[in-house]
Amino acid sequence: MRKSIRFAAVAAAAAGLLAFGAAAAAEDRGRGGDQAAFDAIREAQEAAWIAEDGAAFAATFHADGDVVTFNGDHLRGREGIAEGMQYYFDGYIEGSRLHMLTEQVRYVEPDVVVIVRESCLIDEGETECRADSLSTNTNVLTRERGEWLQTSFQNTRRFGFE
Repeated sequence: MRKSIRFAAVAAAAAGLLAFGAAAAAEDRGRGGDQAAFDAIREAQEAAWIAEDGAAFAATFHADGDVVTFNGDHLRGREGIAEGMQYYFDGYIEGSRLHMLTEQVRYVEPDVVVIVRESCLIDEGETECRADSLSTNTNVLTRERGEWLQTSFQNTRRFGFE
C-alpha cells in the first residue's frame, strides 16, 4: 500500500513537472516569434532614420504612442511623432544612423514587453559611435490583434560621472 501511495505521489509530481515544462516550452516558442517582431520594428526604425523619414519612423508606433526625446521633448501620437522626428532629421541628426549596442527584453505581461537598449549614433562616413550620442532608451511594446507596435519610447543621453 505504501509503495502504491509513494508511486502515485511521484507520478503526480512528474506529471506536474512535465505539464509545467511543456507550458514553458510553448511560451518560449511563442516568444521566439516575438523577438523577430521586435527586431523588425527596430530595423524599420533604423531604415526610417537612414531615410530621414519621420512618418516611417512613426509608423512603428501605435496611433496614440509617445516619444520622449533625449532632450525631453514629448512627441504625442503618431502624427506628433512623425512631425517631431522630421524636425530632428531635417535639422539635427541628418546624415546619421542608429547603432544598437545592447538589448534587454522583459515581458511584463504576455502582450506587454519592456525593451531597454543602449545605442548611439554613427555619422555618415564614420564607423564608430559619436561620443556625445551614447544613450539608454526604454521601449514599451504592446501586442494588439496579433501585431506588436511601440506604445512608448523614452531616450536618455548617457553622461559619464568622473
